[in-house]
Amino acid sequence: MTFELKRGDLRAMAQTRGGELVSLRDGAGREYIWEGDPAFWSGQNPVLFPIVGSLKDGKIEINGKSYEMGRHGFARRAEFSLAEQGEDFVTLELRESADTLARYPFPFSLKVTHRLLEDGFSTAFTVENTGAAPMPFCIGGHTAIRIPEGERFEDYELLFDEKERADSHLLSPQGIILHNGREPMLDGNRIALDYNTFARMDTIIFSMLRSGTVSLIHRETGQGVRLDFHEFPMVAFWTKPGARFLCMEPWQGCAAWDNESGKFEDKPFCAVLKPGEAKRLAYTFYLE
Repeated sequence: MTFELKRGDLRAMAQTRGGELVSLRDGAGREYIWEGDPAFWSGQNPVLFPIVGSLKDGKIEINGKSYEMGRHGFARRAEFSLAEQGEDFVTLELRESADTLARYPFPFSLKVTHRLLEDGFSTAFTVENTGAAPMPFCIGGHTAIRIPEGERFEDYELLFDEKERADSHLLSPQGIILHNGREPMLDGNRIALDYNTFARMDTIIFSMLRSGTVSLIHRETGQGVRLDFHEFPMVAFWTKPGARFLCMEPWQGCAAWDNESGKFEDKPFCAVLKPGEAKRLAYTFYLE
């Protein structure tokens, strides 16, 4: 099921499959969300829950038992239900099922609210522990911003709101973070984009930056988007070399580290909810 959102000149589409916002168009008809071309990547804007990234050997320990879960968790392929709807917003909800309990043994409610703003959109995650035991989880966004036809990926850069001196975490070929693997990536507030970087290291991953916003902008026109991720401790950037998109990803949690214990609650930046407790995290994209 799909839903159209309207506010001023902006139009957006959200769907129950994966709880995603899959289209955002401005008054000139410019599309900002990647169309999901399977020749490169069929995804568009998946919700990462209850894990972000990959697990070691695809497994995680919860209360002394081992559970299997695929990369980025199960929410991105799940069917959400409609919880609330208005002209400029929609709230979609995912709850536990026999399938989720086999991989993640917790009753939960995950509500995802997509809301149009005058100059962009916000996505808010509300995770509630509806069970009787403490519930660890990770969650993240994975919004693929489209590079328009006629423009080159290399014409764009990332611009952070603070000057930084930061290293990117490095991944193994299996998508595991190397605890002693870091590469200097940000010295100042700009990163020039090129496919070679992503061919070499797959994903740029930062944790605990001073910045709370980052813009993806065309160096000559200044057009693009600005992501406000200040509620999240991590932010990542990913593309497929040759593809016309860049994923801008606010994360609460991340892939397994090669030296971590394997217990869910020990994962870096993992959140833990008490029974009946809820946590809300939101990020916003502004059009520039």
